[in-house]
Amino acid sequence: MKKYEENLEQYFNEEIMILEHLKKDKNIVILLDHLLNARNNLRTIYIMGNGGSGAAASHWVNDFNKGMHGTPPFKMICLNDNIATLTAIANDDSYDNVFVKQLEFRVTNNDLVIGISGSGNSRNVIKAIDYANAVGAMTFAIVGFDGGKLKKEAKCAIHINTNEMGIFEDLSMTIDHAIFYLFKKGLLNG
Repeated sequence: MKKYEENLEQYFNEEIMILEHLKKDKNIVILLDHLLNARNNLRTIYIMGNGGSGAAASHWVNDFNKGMHGTPPFKMICLNDNIATLTAIANDDSYDNVFVKQLEFRVTNNDLVIGISGSGNSRNVIKAIDYANAVGAMTFAIVGFDGGKLKKEAKCAIHINTNEMGIFEDLSMTIDHAIFYLFKKGLLNG
C-alpha cells in the first residue's frame, strides 16, 4: 500500500505544482477576454481535440452552451462531436483534414478557434489552427508536454507544462471549470 500512496502523492504534488504556475498564467485571462468578446459580438467559437482532448473540447461546449445563461448566449461548436462528418472526411480525404474541412467556408476573421492537444503535435488540430490563422480568426491552443508545434502556430497558448497526459487532461478541464465558475458567479463583465 505504501508504494501506491507514494505514487498518488507524487501525481497530486505534480498537479499542484503546475496549478500554482497556471494561476499566474496571463494567457488564461486573455482567453477569457476573447471568449467574452466572441459572446458579446455573436461570434462563433470553434473548439477541437483528439481522444481525451476531444472529450475535454466536448465538455467545454457543454458547459458554455448549456451551463451559461444570459444574453447573448455563447455560440460554441465542437469540431470532434459530429461522428458522421468526422468519419466521412477521414474516409474520403484524410484524418489530418477532419477539422480544417469543417472550418472551410464557415470560420471568419471574427471567430475564435481553440485547439486542445496534449503533445501539441496533432496534425489535424495544427492544420485547422493554420487555416484559421490564414483567414484572420483568433487562434488559441491549450497544450502540454513542450507545447509542440501547436504552441508556436496558435496566436496565443496556455501551456500546461507536464509530460503526464492525465495531469494535462485534468488541468485543461480545470481551466474550463475556472472560467465557467467566473461566468456563473457573475464575476465577469461584458
